[in-house]
Amino acid sequence: MLTVRYLVDNTDEAVSFYTQQMGFTLEERMGPAFAVVSREGLRLWLAGPQSSAARPMPDGRKPEPGGWNRLVVEVPDIQTETTRLRDAGVRFRGDIVHGPGGSQIVLEDPSGNAVEIFQPA
Repeated sequence: MLTVRYLVDNTDEAVSFYTQQMGFTLEERMGPAFAVVSREGLRLWLAGPQSSAARPMPDGRKPEPGGWNRLVVEVPDIQTETTRLRDAGVRFRGDIVHGPGGSQIVLEDPSGNAVEIFQPA
């Protein structure tokens, strides 16, 4: 099983987003600091501001959500999935991009972490 950690601003919001919008299942919850959700062999660790992953680095930098690294969720119909997510109020970083390997669109979880929706060609 593959594991990815995302820093999140609010663990409750993140759990709701990934379970209700992205089809993940809640596996474990450790208060407001941490939760584990899973989908098709992927475990996603959701680390809130109270988690050890959010502690400042020795040089003073503070880990924070966001960026462009992302997990990819494959879907059979990107247009239908994009419409469903837009209707649910999910924020997107752009429009569907079509390439030789398939189509993709990048959205944001409630903390601004990138998630790519991908439909293979």
